[in-house]
Amino acid sequence: MRSIAHMVRRGDMTARTYQLTDRLHAGRTVQVSADGIVTTVSAWLAELGACSPLVEDLALTVRDGNWSVAHAITGCLSIDVAVAAA
Repeated sequence: MRSIAHMVRRGDMTARTYQLTDRLHAGRTVQVSADGIVTTVSAWLAELGACSPLVEDLALTVRDGNWSVAHAITGCLSIDVAVAAA
């Protein structure tokens, strides 16, 4: 469990909800927490018989708010990611 000081320092990015869109399957969009990114994207890749270490990198960059790197990774994974509207 994370400490309160850790959550305040990071702004508790994991409490946000993110919208993931699968570019390879029209209409496939879900909203997940940062912790759900790996599970969701890994499942989508598994349907295609693929896996990638970039999925974990994506989750980390989203958690850290490093959007330029996150968007570069999404290009490789054929997905889009954005902060979901509140």
